[in-house]
Amino acid sequence: MGVIEETDVEQVTLALLDAANDRDPVVQEQVRKSILTLGNQQPDKVLSMCQDYLLKHPKLVVGHRVVILQTIELVVKSRIDDISYPKIKSVIQLASDEMTKSKEVVPEWQQAASNILVAVGNKYINDIMEEILHKFQPGVLPHFFVVQTLANLSDSNVYGMVPFLNAIMGTMLPMLGMTKQDNMKWVFSSALCHFSESILEYLANLDKAPDPTVRKDTFSSEIYSAYDILFNSWIQSRESKLRLTVAEALGSMSHLMAHDKLEEQLPKLLPTILGLYKKNSEHYIISKSLCQILEASVNMGSRVLETQIDGLLVALHQQICSPMDFSNPPTVKNHNEVLRCFTILANTFPDRLMVFVLQRLENSNERNRMGSLAVLRHLINSSTSIMETKRLLILASIRQPLADHSNKVKKRVVQVISAMAHHGYLELEGGDLLVRFIIQHCALPDNYHRPPDPEEVTNEALRSMCDNTLHLFTTTVGRLTDVLWPMLLCYLTPNQYANATTPLCKSLILLANKKQTAQEPNFIIDFNAQGSSLPSQYILMIRLLVNAAFPFRCRGHGAPSLSLLHTISTNIHPKAEPLWENEIPKLVNYLEESTEDSLDKKKWEETLLQLLSKTLATTDDSQWTGQLAVEATRYLPTYNNALEEKSFLYRCIGVILQQCYNKELVRKQLQEILISTRHNDAIERTGVAMGIGLCASSHLDGTLEKLEEFGKSDAFRKASGIFGLLKDKNEVDVEKMKSTLILCYGYVALHAPEDKLLTRIDSDILHNISKNFNTKVLGIKVETKDLTMKLSLIHSVGLIAKAISKSVRKQGYLFSRKQELMGVMMDFIKAEPTDVMRTPVRYLVLTTCANLINLDPPLTENENFDLLKTCLNGVYGLPTVDTPDKAKDEEALDPQQREVLYSDTFTALHELLRNVLARDLSPDGLQSVFKHIESWLSSGQDHERERAVKTTAELLQFYLDNLRVKNLVIFHNLGALVGRLAPRCTDPNPEVRRAAIDCVYRLMYIQLRYEGFSLDYKDDSVEGLLDVREKLSNPDHSVLYKTCSELTKIISKRLPQQQLSTLLFMLYDGLVDSQSNCSRASSVILNTLLKNRGAGLQDLVPEMLEVLHNRLQVIGEEQVKMAIGQSILILATQHLQTVVNTLVAYPLPYDSWSCEMWIALGADSTLALQIMEMIIEKLNVMVPYVDKKESMLRPGLTKVATSQPLAMTCALREMMLSGQSADAVAYLFPKLFSALLVRLGSSVGVQLPKDLNSNSIISDRKTTNKINVANFDVCGVAVEALRILLGRAQLDTVMKPLDQEGAWDKMKDPQQHTTGVTLLSRAMAKHAGPRLPAIVESLCPSLCNIYECQRITVTAFFSELLNHHVVTELMILDMLMNNMMERITDTCGTVRMLAVRGLGNIAVGSPEKVNKYAKELLAAMSSGMEENDDPGKLITLEAMSGMSKILLYLDQKNVHLLVVYIFMKIKPFLENENDEIRCASIMLLGNLSKFGSGEPVFKDQIHNVLVSLLLHLSDPNPQVVKACKYAMRICAPVIGSEQISAMFQNHLLEEKGLHHGEFINDLTKYLIQDFPGMLNFYHITVIQFFKSNWAEIRASAAMFIGEDSRFGD
Repeated sequence: MGVIEETDVEQVTLALLDAANDRDPVVQEQVRKSILTLGNQQPDKVLSMCQDYLLKHPKLVVGHRVVILQTIELVVKSRIDDISYPKIKSVIQLASDEMTKSKEVVPEWQQAASNILVAVGNKYINDIMEEILHKFQPGVLPHFFVVQTLANLSDSNVYGMVPFLNAIMGTMLPMLGMTKQDNMKWVFSSALCHFSESILEYLANLDKAPDPTVRKDTFSSEIYSAYDILFNSWIQSRESKLRLTVAEALGSMSHLMAHDKLEEQLPKLLPTILGLYKKNSEHYIISKSLCQILEASVNMGSRVLETQIDGLLVALHQQICSPMDFSNPPTVKNHNEVLRCFTILANTFPDRLMVFVLQRLENSNERNRMGSLAVLRHLINSSTSIMETKRLLILASIRQPLADHSNKVKKRVVQVISAMAHHGYLELEGGDLLVRFIIQHCALPDNYHRPPDPEEVTNEALRSMCDNTLHLFTTTVGRLTDVLWPMLLCYLTPNQYANATTPLCKSLILLANKKQTAQEPNFIIDFNAQGSSLPSQYILMIRLLVNAAFPFRCRGHGAPSLSLLHTISTNIHPKAEPLWENEIPKLVNYLEESTEDSLDKKKWEETLLQLLSKTLATTDDSQWTGQLAVEATRYLPTYNNALEEKSFLYRCIGVILQQCYNKELVRKQLQEILISTRHNDAIERTGVAMGIGLCASSHLDGTLEKLEEFGKSDAFRKASGIFGLLKDKNEVDVEKMKSTLILCYGYVALHAPEDKLLTRIDSDILHNISKNFNTKVLGIKVETKDLTMKLSLIHSVGLIAKAISKSVRKQGYLFSRKQELMGVMMDFIKAEPTDVMRTPVRYLVLTTCANLINLDPPLTENENFDLLKTCLNGVYGLPTVDTPDKAKDEEALDPQQREVLYSDTFTALHELLRNVLARDLSPDGLQSVFKHIESWLSSGQDHERERAVKTTAELLQFYLDNLRVKNLVIFHNLGALVGRLAPRCTDPNPEVRRAAIDCVYRLMYIQLRYEGFSLDYKDDSVEGLLDVREKLSNPDHSVLYKTCSELTKIISKRLPQQQLSTLLFMLYDGLVDSQSNCSRASSVILNTLLKNRGAGLQDLVPEMLEVLHNRLQVIGEEQVKMAIGQSILILATQHLQTVVNTLVAYPLPYDSWSCEMWIALGADSTLALQIMEMIIEKLNVMVPYVDKKESMLRPGLTKVATSQPLAMTCALREMMLSGQSADAVAYLFPKLFSALLVRLGSSVGVQLPKDLNSNSIISDRKTTNKINVANFDVCGVAVEALRILLGRAQLDTVMKPLDQEGAWDKMKDPQQHTTGVTLLSRAMAKHAGPRLPAIVESLCPSLCNIYECQRITVTAFFSELLNHHVVTELMILDMLMNNMMERITDTCGTVRMLAVRGLGNIAVGSPEKVNKYAKELLAAMSSGMEENDDPGKLITLEAMSGMSKILLYLDQKNVHLLVVYIFMKIKPFLENENDEIRCASIMLLGNLSKFGSGEPVFKDQIHNVLVSLLLHLSDPNPQVVKACKYAMRICAPVIGSEQISAMFQNHLLEEKGLHHGEFINDLTKYLIQDFPGMLNFYHITVIQFFKSNWAEIRASAAMFIGEDSRFGD
């Protein structure tokens, strides 16, 4: 911050002072710092502002005041020399006022003010004292903080304050008696403590003091007076805080008391202070006080102290035994104070103290022992001169704790030993025990259960401490070098110190280097010195070498062991030094760069054995080598509990014996080894066999002889027991010994010199193995069931096969027993349980077979097949490695063992498969192996699929690596392999996905190699698969399928065309994969391939469709079904005609899967449009049915459907079921509607052919389900298609009335077909008007069709349309009328009838147009009424109905001339037996009458028929009665009688009943009155009705004659 202007300082300071009360302590702190910065620049100014601020704001909250006061203190402390004196005075005044303003104690506020006074007092003590003493008056209890300030001043300014203290204490003493409150007692005690400390400091530095005449006794009497009150009164307080402060004060005051007074008080003072331990939980202050009192007592040579020693020691020992908590500093400080007390006492009472401490080492209480050891260590380190004489006593006493079981105690022992080492104790006799103790604890094992007690010392912690201690002995305690060298070597070879090897080696290396550098003669060790307990150089070398073989055991002892071997090489053998100088550093370096997991153990062990071999060759000292062999053999039992190490040692011995040329010694060592081997252990058996095998490389004959001799020796016979009593127990041993021998022969074969091996295989090696494996019982060979022997045999055979294959490289050889041994191996695998793997049988068999397969003669195809099938089934079917084994504990393997066994077994399987493949590295060879793996690829078990895919990936890599293309070969199974593997790329198991991509990647490169590309060629598209592989770790489905699509593009790009069909058919299989993910993937790959490459597959389309049809039947996965639909669509876009022709030819009725295929085609609207147009076109020209004679017996023909149009109708129906077909349907609606309506017409009454599917292309599906056929109906198909069409076109309003009126069933019924079509037409006219013009246009051509049925249907449809005005609105009336006119002359009566009906309907639909067509209509109706070819008079009836309707709207001029003509036509029908015809003729008569009004001719005609009308009023048919009433009402005006006319109008109402008798009675009266001349005519007419068919009419006629006669008379 730069210098600020004065006014700015004021503004800024003021702002900061306002902000000083921020809630956030961080902000407060920042404010303080900023004001301090300003105060450093202008201290007076800033201090004035702070003072003014406090004066102006007397009611500031305490927190705010405190911050400002703290700021003043900071400025004063920082710039006291630069503040003006007046300002100092005013600050003192302010602080003093602030401190004492409140009588109550407000600690934070008053402390802040006090601190200012203390800060100023560092320079201006007189001014401060003047101000304070003013408030510290005799006889008046001062303010708490006045006393506190005095105490603090005595601390901060010793030289300034001490001169005042006498006066202050003089004033203070009387106050002590007046004090009643604990807080005041506390502050006085605290002040006395501070004053005493200040005086002691002043006296200690008199040379610097302003008044050197001050002496201790200046204060003695005041101090004693104060002591009297504090000790006799206040220390008894109940308040622990006060008690402790008093005790602290007494401690400081004890140094200032007169000697005699102190001596007098000690017997009371010490017990009182010690008593405080029990009353207070906080002990540090008590111990500190005690230490000061003891120091004062010792300094003055107290005699009383001795009387107190026992109590002191007990109390102090209790304190030292209480636990230290490093997270709680007072406990640590207390511990250190107590140790100081012990030091003070040790200097005065050394003997008593030692006896006391050493006795406590034997105490049963752990804490007591720990406490004593802590004191002992402290005394050894701090009181060197006094302890000098006690060294032997201590050495003797420490033996007891060495045997302690507690780690906490041991930790203290280690600390004591460490102290002793630095003070020369370890060079004394018995010091070696202490070294051994440290090393023993460097070898501690780990704690497997973490101790719950936080104070507990773990083995690891103790061990680490001992490691460090040993290192310190070696590096910092120079006098120990000769104690430790070479004595530490003793601890390297016993097993109990194995875990200490690492620190031991490191220390020994340091010691050796020190000796060597100093060229000390005792660097060279005399191992044979008199009384030496050192191990021999041979044992040392063996031990360190075996350590190195297992470098990460025993806390990583490998590298240190090798380094030590290197360092002491001269001591091992002088000639070894140059070799090891060169070799060992490289090995150590390699180890340091490795981890336990990365180290290749096998290779490492081989390296060490080579080092041993080279060492022996370099030393070239046969005697030394012989002694090494003997001692190494003798050392074997050391490793009885570390069998892997022992096994390695056997191999070392084998290597040593290789280099040993004393044949007798070799035999002796072999004998020793075979006899002492613990044959029951598998690891040891293998180790022995490997060792003996190594020995055989130099001593083949001797080794074979020794083995044979051992096989016949007593060892075997002894094992059979005495009289068989122990047989059960020992029988196992014989088997195990035989197992060892069998293994030995295997390893002998492996290491035997190649030039000697082949001659010995059968005669010596296999012969002896066989002899040991098969036991003779009564002269018959029996194969053993012992697992150990079985494993040994398998292992041995594998080794022999390996050995032979090595030898064979140099000389041809047919291994005659190969097939036999292979057979034995297969039997072993087959005998294994399939659900669990507990033994290495499988692993060993697979390894052995892998070795045997390489030998000649090769296996036959069947043998090969059996081998692969057995091995794969025996391994792939195993449960996962983490499946719990339900076996008994002793049988089950632990998880780690199981994991290793699984891993080894699969490695061996892969090795075997590679070796099989290597013998025929060709597409066929690959296929012969793959066909066994193939079925596992789609297993329902994740782990089985994973195994299969990973194996395949390995084999393909091997194939690719070893492929040498000499001439271009077709990789003919590429498609099949890709088809099987590609769908696995989306397997639910991520491991399978990745391995599957690897497979495809390798397959693509194999193909490229076959195409002639070089080994190092990289193809960009195939390399893209590596990116795809990365993406496959994402389990998101959408990502997987997208990735799958990318994968397919790459495959598609690289796959030869001739492989495509195989790939596709494999993928069709993949659609039914057990994993839905993979079946989906198959569909994605399939469709991508079809899109990219499907255009050239026309010939395969029918076959592919058939496969898809079959797959649909077994797929449950909806997504895959949709994908199959997609496949069909893709094929259709490329080969439309073929696809349609193929699917149309599928058997009828279509099964649900064929239907799904058609529905799929409807899913693409463009394609659906094309197919529908094709079908419509075909339907329009195809023969819908043929007439066939049904049987010879029955006359007449039956209509039988033709299958193609039927199939196409079915196809249309299914396609329209697809929601996506809506656009196509909308576009083609008129054509579809027309085609289906016409198809419906030609299906009514048509039968299915008996040989429905004779033309079907799918021969095996010709016989369709009988139930389906029974429900299959030609007309039903058309009706349903039409119904679906309306639904798809969203014409629900059309469908609703049709459903309600049962129109669909009517359309199917030949009797009601036209009614059904009429209902359809009506619904269309009402609810789908705008669609009609196009439909009508489409239907018109069908009216001229040769099929009556089609003409009937269309005419019925058109006929009803004319009933609705919408046709006029849509301007299709003329077209419809013209068509109807043409149909009037149709050869089919039904068509003519429907045409007449249609023409009549115009009067309902478009009455305004009736006159336009008057002429044509009247002509048509007239000719209809004259129709001769009309058996049911249906045409006549329609004509009369139609005439009635049109007459309602015709103009007079158009009808005038024709009235009588029409009347004459009608008359014959009035008495027709058909009710409808009677009804229609009577209605027509009525309608006609309005045109005859005023015509005399017409009047006559009416009178002609009047009788008929009157009589028919009693017609049995109510409709006829109704028609009569209507006609008579209409005719009334024409009759020419007002009375009659009125009567007709009033009585003949439609809904009103009629009293027939009365009506006839009245009417007769009027007729006689108005038309007397007609009566005769009436009579004649009525009489004719007596013969009427209807009784009612006859009765009426009789009544009429009666009434007539009555009135006539």
